[in-house]
Formats: sequence, C-alpha cells, structure tokens
Amino acid sequence: MKKKLLAVILLFFACTTLFSQVVINELDCDTPGIDDQEFIELKSDTPNFSLDGYVLVFFNGSSSGGDSSYMTIDLDGAVTDVNGLLLIGSSTVTPFPQFLISPNVIQNGADAVAIYLGDDTDFPEGTLATQTNLIDALAYDTNDSDDTNLMALLGLTEQISEGASNNTNSIQRNDDGSYTATTPTPRALNEGGGVVFNAISISTALTQYGEGDTFDITFTAQENVTADFQFDFTLNNGTFDTSDFTGTTTVTIPNGQNAVTTSITIIDDAIDEGDEELLIRFLGLEPPYIPFNNFIKIRVIDNDFTVAPFGTPINPSYGVVESTQPSGYYNSLDELSDTALRQALQDIIAEEGVVRAQTYTDVIDILKEADQNPENSNQVWLVYLEQGRAKLDFQTTSNNVGTWNREHTFPRSRGGFDSIEEDEVGDGIDIFWNTTADSLRHGNSDAHALRAVDGPENSSRGNQFYGEYNGPSGTLGGFKGDVARSVFYMAVRYNGLEIVNGFPEGLTGQFGDLATLLDWHRNDPPDDFEMNRNNVVYQWQFNRNPFIDQPDLVEYIWGNMVGQVWNQELGIDDVDVAQIKVYPNPTSRGVHISGINNPASVGVFAVDGRKVYTENISGGNSYLNINVSPGMYLLSIVSGERTIVKKIIVE
Repeated sequence: MKKKLLAVILLFFACTTLFSQVVINELDCDTPGIDDQEFIELKSDTPNFSLDGYVLVFFNGSSSGGDSSYMTIDLDGAVTDVNGLLLIGSSTVTPFPQFLISPNVIQNGADAVAIYLGDDTDFPEGTLATQTNLIDALAYDTNDSDDTNLMALLGLTEQISEGASNNTNSIQRNDDGSYTATTPTPRALNEGGGVVFNAISISTALTQYGEGDTFDITFTAQENVTADFQFDFTLNNGTFDTSDFTGTTTVTIPNGQNAVTTSITIIDDAIDEGDEELLIRFLGLEPPYIPFNNFIKIRVIDNDFTVAPFGTPINPSYGVVESTQPSGYYNSLDELSDTALRQALQDIIAEEGVVRAQTYTDVIDILKEADQNPENSNQVWLVYLEQGRAKLDFQTTSNNVGTWNREHTFPRSRGGFDSIEEDEVGDGIDIFWNTTADSLRHGNSDAHALRAVDGPENSSRGNQFYGEYNGPSGTLGGFKGDVARSVFYMAVRYNGLEIVNGFPEGLTGQFGDLATLLDWHRNDPPDDFEMNRNNVVYQWQFNRNPFIDQPDLVEYIWGNMVGQVWNQELGIDDVDVAQIKVYPNPTSRGVHISGINNPASVGVFAVDGRKVYTENISGGNSYLNINVSPGMYLLSIVSGERTIVKKIIVE
C-alpha cells in the first residue's frame, strides 16, 4: 500500500514538474498607431518543448467584461524554439511569429492572460477567471487602476503596467520572476544570451502588379552568411498558383553576402479570375535563420475583368435586368389596402420556413456579388461615395482608409439589433437560420439593407437619419432611392421598426425622415443595378425587396395612395407584354411606342395618380411628345379591352 502511495506521489510531482515549464515571458498589449504590432511570448525551461495540452486564455477586466475570458488560443501542435521561446502575434509583427493570430485582438487592460492545462473548449467566451489547472498568469494594464478582483481570481498580488496608451514598451519577465516594462525583445531572451538568430526579410518595389508584369523579390539577411545558404519560398495563395507565374522559387545567398534577388513574371492569361493576392512565404527556414517578415501579400490585377450590360447607379439603365421573382409572388396583395396590404406584404417577405437569415460574415460574400461594380467585376460599388473599390480591400483592421465595409442603411443602434458570436462565421449559402417577422436580430445581417461602403464614409454617416445625412458633397446622389427602398423594406420585414417624420432621437425602432425618404424614392426610381442586387440577395435569403419589384407599393403604404386598393400594374388579359416597347427610357422629352397593331389610348400618370397627359395613337410605331417635369411616370396603354402599364423616367 505504501509503495502504491509513493508511486502516486512521485507521479504527481513528475506531472507538476512537466507542466510547470512554461511561463508568460513577454507581453506587448499596446503599440503606436493602429495597434497591430502587439504580441505575447511564452518561454519553456527546455528548448523545442511541445505545448500540447496547454491553452492560453485572455481575460477582460473591464466592468462589461466581468473578469471573464474573451479569447482563447489552443496551443496543441505549437513547439518552442531552441531558446525555449514561442512568439504569438499577427503577420505584421517582426520577427515573424511562430504562431499567428489576428491583429489588434489583445486588449490593453486592466486585463490578464493565463496559461492553463486544458483545451480551448474548457474556456468558452465569458468563462470567469480561475486558478484551476493554472500554470502561469499575468495581470497587466496601460496605466489603469488595479483590477483587484481579477488578480484575486488568478491568485496574483501585482498588476504590471506597460505604460501609457500608445507606448513603445513591452512587459518582460526577469529571470527572478519579476517584471520590467522596457523596449520589446520578441524572439530573443529578455536578459540576453541564447542562440542569436539571423533574420531574413522579404522586399519588393511595389505592392501591386498587373498580369504580364515582371518584378524582383529581394531577400536580405541581417548578417552576412558564413556559407552558401539555399532556401525555398512559395507564392501560392488561394487560386494563385504555379500556373500563374514563371520564375525560380529556390534561391541562394552566397557565402559572405547577405542578400539575393530573383525575378518573377506574372502570366498574362485570358481568364477572368478576378484580382488575386500572391503570398511570398518562406518554406522551412531552420535556425539560426528565421523570417524577419513573411506572408507578404502582393496584389495581382486581373486585366480580364468583365463589364455588365447595365449601368452604375450614377449612370443608370432600365429594363435590361429582369426580376427573378417567382410567378405570382405578389398575387396575394391584390385588392388589399392600408394595414391589410402591409400585413400581406410582410407575410411574403418574412414567411417562416421559406425566408432565410445568413450570418453577418456571409454578407461580405453577398455584397461582393450584389454590389459588384457594373464597370469592373473585380470591384464593389460604394454606396454614398459612388465609385468602385477592389473587392480585396475589405476592412480587416481598425484602419479603414482605402477599405470598404458593410453599411446598415437602417443603423443597428436605431433598430435595436446587433451581432452575436455566430455572426463571425462565414458558413455559406446552404447554412442559414430560420427567421420570422419577429426575428429582429436578423436585421443585423439582412443583405437587402446592407451596402458596400467606403470605410471613412461609413464612420462619417454613423447612425444619422437620412435627411440629416445626405451623402458626401460633390456626389450625384444616385444612392438615395436605393437606400430609401432598403429602409422601407426593413420597416415592413421586421416587427418593431417604423419610418416616421422628423428625427426621433432616443426612440429605438423608429427611423426618419419619412418625407425625405419618400422624396428620394420618387426622384431616384429602381434601376438595373438595384434589380440585379435584388435578384442576388433573393438567391441567398429567399425573399425580395418588393419596393424594387413594385415601387408603387411605397405610395400605398406611406405616400399619396394610402388607403386605396392595390392591384399589380400589369393586370393584362392575354397580352404579349414582351412585344410592346416604349423607348428611349429614360427620356428627356418623348417616347416611341411599338408593338401595338390597333388604335389605343395612352395616358401618362404621376406616381400620385394624377393624369398629366393623354393622347390617342393609331398603332404601329407611334411617337408621344411628352412635356412634363422630370420624374417617374406610369404610361397606361389601353387598346380595346386590354391594358398595359409601363414605367418611364423623364430626365
């Protein structure tokens, strides 16, 4: 019995010794600029130590964080280097980390980071800090007050300050277990010694090249090599592979020198692959050589982009893109008015079991298609700024200059909907949530009300009401009708949202200004760009924005036709609509009408129902000289017992 007890005790001490070999050696939680140089470094007592069975957990010490976990890093598969170090950081950190995380994800404090025995699944987001299975912990800040509760939960008696905000320090562990805030030493022992690495950097003259271009890549070591040093690198990244370039990917730095240059030629093919990013990446560098930088992205501009057969919102076309709505999609609206009409419309666009909700991350892919620039398939069209931007320039850090993001036309803070953790997953078109009219949270990722937007302009708009916000000065306002119809859609799609007159500050769920939105809708009618995005979003969500398909519905719910009975505009008996043409459309004055063989009466109606012009035509190819103010009108053509209505735009 005593032998068994002794064996258990020896096993316990052996395990304790094994799992006490790792400490938090250095932490840089705050760096100047956009805070993308932050890192954490672990140190093992022995070199080349496997970190299988360890997990790194970050705790939020703010009042909202509640001293609970906000991020975990499972260390299975990670191994420390010959100095016993493991550098964890983003691809912008130098020397290049052995373990990559996203930039700007480590909070500044008062917070804490800890190493545990366990797995990341042991610490779901919001797990209270604990000493159970704790190996090492560090409480830190940037000149913040001590979080004594967090320290107590982790068994700590000291909280270390890195320095004031935007400092150039890191917190470093001394050999005696104390800490010092001083100049960062990533991938080097804090107090010197150990193997000194020779870091190799990658450089190119430009960060962007076109198909057919040749460019040089230079590799430079910090110190001259003492023997010929040969190494490999790769350019492969996603769809960019060895079929897209020529040139060698094995190079040698000659003995006594510190640099080598090689040339790469990008193949000019005839394939529309879209803009791509090649990734210059070392393959298998061994100490004492390490990457100084790595994963260098180079933009490759595809000259085979396509141009759509329809125009942009500032150079619109009409009638080119057909609605993909199913036959009879809006039939249930006929003969209804007022609240009954609105309810029937909601029943269509929020139908449970049919309509789908995607994640907020999925919206990025939706917008790349729905908001594709008609003039260049490699770009998205930016609402408000009214220009194209490369699809690859989606904002991924706190720096939004030159990037695009997702704009909520009905702001989240006004609507009372926001992201959840599952929204951070892009799981594709075939994975979705069931949704209803009461599923207000899904308004966060409803692509009918999300648009590609310039990063800084997204910040400038904020959560202003339309009418308060009217777009950047000098733009043409081709976005105005589009955003109005997306806001109208939201108000019908989700219970709890409403469009009102004025600017209702402090009233969640209400949005204004109704008069402005009606004016924008009337003066900027749906065009082909908007119809195309309606069709794209329908493929994902299985619902449509009815105010694009049937723009007159706006008048029956908010405008000049409230209370009147709705009937779809094309209520025609046995008429071949396709053979009847009205052109040009838009027009500055008159229109031709073809495809009618018999005499007909033509009436021109304003959107409020007023008849502003009438004329009888004899059939054949007739011309109407319409002298009316600019705007959208309905052209009613009556021949015998048959009627057809066409929309026309007068410029």
